[in-house]
Amino acid sequence: MNHSDTICAIATSLNSSGIGIIRVSGEKSISIVDSIFRGKNKLVDCDTHTIQYGHIYDNENIVDEVLVMIMKAPRSYTTEDVIEIDCHGGILVLKKVLSLLVNAGARIAEPGEFTKRAFLNGRIDLSEAESIMDLISSNSELSMKNSIKQLSGSLNKIIVNLRDKILYETAYIESALDDPEHYDLTGYPNELDKKVNEMISSIDDLINSFNSGHILKEGINTLILGKPNAGKSSLLNTLSRRERAIVTDIPGTTRDTLEEQITINGISLNIIDTAGIRQTDDIVEKIGVDKAIDSIDDADLILFVLDSSRPIDSDDEFIINKIMDKKVIILLNKSDLVSVISEEDVYKKYNKNVISFSSVSLDGLKKLESTITDMFFSGDVHSDDTLYITNSRQAACLTNAKNSLNNVLVSIENMMPEDFFSIDLMDAYNYLGEITGETIDDDLANKIFSEFCMGK
Repeated sequence: MNHSDTICAIATSLNSSGIGIIRVSGEKSISIVDSIFRGKNKLVDCDTHTIQYGHIYDNENIVDEVLVMIMKAPRSYTTEDVIEIDCHGGILVLKKVLSLLVNAGARIAEPGEFTKRAFLNGRIDLSEAESIMDLISSNSELSMKNSIKQLSGSLNKIIVNLRDKILYETAYIESALDDPEHYDLTGYPNELDKKVNEMISSIDDLINSFNSGHILKEGINTLILGKPNAGKSSLLNTLSRRERAIVTDIPGTTRDTLEEQITINGISLNIIDTAGIRQTDDIVEKIGVDKAIDSIDDADLILFVLDSSRPIDSDDEFIINKIMDKKVIILLNKSDLVSVISEEDVYKKYNKNVISFSSVSLDGLKKLESTITDMFFSGDVHSDDTLYITNSRQAACLTNAKNSLNNVLVSIENMMPEDFFSIDLMDAYNYLGEITGETIDDDLANKIFSEFCMGK
């Protein structure tokens, strides 16, 4: 990959649509597009951040009627000269224009290469680059807001502040070791101990946000379990606000898993409705039961549906024993009927969240939604000040930095020489630098950007 090349790519999805956008970036982008575009003025003579109307030509044949947006360096996404061509959204048209650009001297961009150039040219750091892909793939409002927060540099500010503190302490130690007459290290280990603990506390806040951040990004894998006719499919339909599952009075109607993605309080839930779990001789139904049981391990949350109009039986007990170590909400379904089991009794017996629920009257729906939020975010999910780490790579770097800082505390406790402090401080400094891309190697950077979508 040569970063001095002029690159091009289709920036919109390859589907028939009203418009399709082709992005071009690089030193020769304006002259290359000029060679296939005819408008009132040559693009090279136009002001930056203007839009020009004209046509794309293949020799003397018109290919498409287009609008061309000009963004001259350094005021562009990549900080290079960037041209965006708004074509009609036909797939053949877009591919034809792209082919003309390649014939004129551009090359097809690698996945993520536009963003990689923005990173290499200093416009964004690596954490901001990764937040762009999170923003594109956001499937909930809270995930989107968190991505925007990272894109605006919120994480960068925290990391830069921590690295500045570490660098100051390292420089002080090195200066004192080189010039002991002017720098006194008497009592310094105690001062450093306090400062390092404060740094670890800041890093812990970010690490602890990762579980919630992962949920924001990926959604809560939610499994609906219960015996046949407990009301699992009705629950799925209620939560999804549509008739997603077939509901009948015949036990065993659902024989395979049904998946649906919904949003509750801005949080995405990946809901899986399963076959009713019971002892059965029906081979097909048994396959569905086995799949339901196998799904338990991968679930973040279990919605265990009990038919409150019937006593708890051995099938219910079998299910609850399978899920005791998971996050569980027990729904006493059919609360619109006469109940023979109570919330209090079920809570005392199983020590799990219990909610009376009805898919008919919607009783308990709001309580269910708020309980899910509280279980995964301790009630602070709506705080605009909370920054969530959603990236496992970033979480690993933070953990490594924390471990290095803990090594500093061990050295202080063991009264080791001050130069031992510097070694681990600089390790922490470098691990934090990997988050923003300050100390990342080329191979890892290439891997990260290769996971981006084309045209971005």
